[in-house]
Amino acid sequence: MSFLSPLALLADDGSWLSTIAALILGYLLGSIPFGLLLTQAAGLGDIRRIGSGNIGATNVLRTGNKKLAAATLVLDAAKGAVAVLLARHWLGETPAMTAGVAAFLGHIYPAWLGFKGGKGVATYLGVLIALAWQLAAVFAVSWLAIAKLGRISSLAALVATLAVTLVSWFWGDRNLAVAVTLMSVMIIFKHRANIERLLAGEEPRIGSKT
Repeated sequence: MSFLSPLALLADDGSWLSTIAALILGYLLGSIPFGLLLTQAAGLGDIRRIGSGNIGATNVLRTGNKKLAAATLVLDAAKGAVAVLLARHWLGETPAMTAGVAAFLGHIYPAWLGFKGGKGVATYLGVLIALAWQLAAVFAVSWLAIAKLGRISSLAALVATLAVTLVSWFWGDRNLAVAVTLMSVMIIFKHRANIERLLAGEEPRIGSKT
């Protein structure tokens, strides 16, 4: 019940049917492990045995294949956006937010991979694009600025996530702010090892194979 309770705040009409449908739709789309599928299809082996062991675009980049990393980034973002758009079309605006959060959680905790997925940054961005492109723009500008200055992907993601969360609460849509905050908290949680390395000055830079 504790897992579903915050998502229940996002129900348009209080219907558990629409909430459950949005959760299932979002989770199934979000749990597609594109990074793993693409690297295996390219003959690069199991991405979980490379670098950080993550299935996201940053770790795919550590294989040296920039095209696969870009494709992973786009597809991981797209599955979040598609989950929102389909739920919005079939169920309404607030279930669309629920589907977006579920897609994000599906990427982080995919059942097919023993609930060990990515850190959710690309899917988070895709959800933002579909829910409120202005927030996605805040994220993108913040990420690019920090990444250019520090060349550290995790630091850029953390700063951009915090920026989006703050802006979302001034947006005027409480449900949207709740959805964004739930995802942001999970991103920070998933980056706790990165935060420790950042504090120790040991976090690898973008393009590093370690």
